[in-house]
Amino acid sequence: MIGLGVDIVDVQRFRDALARTPKLRARVFTDTELESLTRRGPDADIAPSLAARFAVREAAMKALGVGLGAFDLRDVSIRNEKSGAPELVVVGRAAELAALRGVKSWRVSLSHTRDTAVAIVAGI
Repeated sequence: MIGLGVDIVDVQRFRDALARTPKLRARVFTDTELESLTRRGPDADIAPSLAARFAVREAAMKALGVGLGAFDLRDVSIRNEKSGAPELVVVGRAAELAALRGVKSWRVSLSHTRDTAVAIVAGI
C-alpha cells in the first residue's frame, strides 16, 4: 500500500454548506455523481451521500500525502459498479500525483448515517 486516507464529515454541517453556497454541488461533484443520486427521486435526502462523496476527496488527498488545493475536487469522484459497490475515479492532476507516487489502483469504502459520513481510500 502506498497511501491510506480517512475523512469524516458532519452531514448537517455539509447540508448547511450546500444551502449557503448553491454552486458548491457543481464545484465539487461530477455530473455523473449528481445524476446517480438524483435518480433516487425528488424527495430523497441525498445530503448524507454527498457528504460521503466529499469525504472521499479529502481521504484521497490524505492517501496521496497532499493537502487541499493540490488538485481540483472534481478530479476525484465515485461511480458505482453494477453490483452497487463504489469505485474511485481519479483523473487530471490527482491522477498525475498518484502516478508520481506509484499508485496503480485504488480501494474505497463509504458509509454514512443520518448524522455522519465517512470515507476510507487506499492507494495501492
